[in-house]
Amino acid sequence: MRCARPFAPLALLTLQDCAGVQSAFDPSGAEAERINALSWLLILSSVAVLVAVCLITAGALFGSERWRARISGERLVIGGGLVFPILVLSILLSYGFYLMGPGSPARRADGRLRVEVVGERWWWRVTYVDESGRRVESANEIRLPVGRPVGVELTSADVIHSFWVPRLAGKLDMIPGRTNSLTLQATKAGISRGQCAEYCGGAHAFMSFYVIAMPEDQFAAWLEQEAGDAQIPTGADETAGQTLFLSSGCVACHSVRGTEARGTIGPDLTHVGSRHSLAAATLENDVSAFARWIRDGEHVKPENLMPPYDIFTEAELAQLSSYLDQLR
Repeated sequence: MRCARPFAPLALLTLQDCAGVQSAFDPSGAEAERINALSWLLILSSVAVLVAVCLITAGALFGSERWRARISGERLVIGGGLVFPILVLSILLSYGFYLMGPGSPARRADGRLRVEVVGERWWWRVTYVDESGRRVESANEIRLPVGRPVGVELTSADVIHSFWVPRLAGKLDMIPGRTNSLTLQATKAGISRGQCAEYCGGAHAFMSFYVIAMPEDQFAAWLEQEAGDAQIPTGADETAGQTLFLSSGCVACHSVRGTEARGTIGPDLTHVGSRHSLAAATLENDVSAFARWIRDGEHVKPENLMPPYDIFTEAELAQLSSYLDQLR
C-alpha cells in the first residue's frame, strides 16, 4: 500500500482532467454522449489488445517450449493476425456508424429554433431564428433549451474556423462561402465551453465561447428579453457613459438596438452586460473587465482587431464601463 501513495496525486490529477466545462469525458449533450461511449469502447478495446499482445510476447520470450510452439503455429498467426483484426474492426466500424451515422437522433433538429453562427477574427456572431422567422443577434455565447434538438448553421466570414463544444458534440469546420450544419441537444442544464479548433490566426487561442443550457421556460423568457431593445440608462454615470459610447466612434463597429449605434463590423452589444464572459470567453463579465478590455484590449487578446482606446480619462472609462455593464 505504501508503494501506491506517491501515485495517488497523479491519479487524482488525471481524474480531474476528465471533468469540467470543456471535457469530452463529461458529456452533457446527446451527440457527446455517443462520442463518449464510442471513445471508451475504443480505449478499452485497445487496452485489451495491448494486454493480449504483451502476454503473447512474454510467452514467446519466457514461456516453455510447448507455449512457444503454440505461439509460432499458423493458427495463431491466421486467427490473431487476420481473422481477429478484421472481425473486431468491422464490429467497431459498424457500431460507430450506428452511433454517429446520419440517421442518428442527434442529427435531427426539431425545426422550431435555428442558430446561425459565423466565425470571425476572432469572435463569434450568433443569430437566433425562431419558428416565426424573427432574428435575434448576439455574440460569443449560445443559449439552448434543455432536451430540444437545435440546428446550428456554421459558416465563416474570413478564414477557416472550427466549431467545437466537447461536452455537447464533435467539432465541425466553418468554411467561407459554405454552410455546415450541426445539431446540438443539451441533456441537462449547465454551462459548457467551446473553442475554435482550427488555427485561424494570431488570436486563435483566445477565440472561445460558452454554451448555456437552460430549462425550456427559462430559455423562452430569455429569448424574448434578448429580442428587445437595450435598457435606457437611468443613473448619472450610465447616462454619461452612453453619451461617450455614441460620440467616441464605438457606433462605427457596434450595434445597440434602440440607440443610434448600428455598426455591424463588431459584436452586437445590446445585452452585453448579461453575457457570461467578455471578449470571446477571455474575460469575466463585470465593470472592471469592460474597463480593462477598452483600455488594454491588445494586452488581453493580442492581435485582436479592436483598436486601443486610450483617449478616455479614468472617470470617463468608469462611466463607459458602467453603461456597458447595465446593458442587460
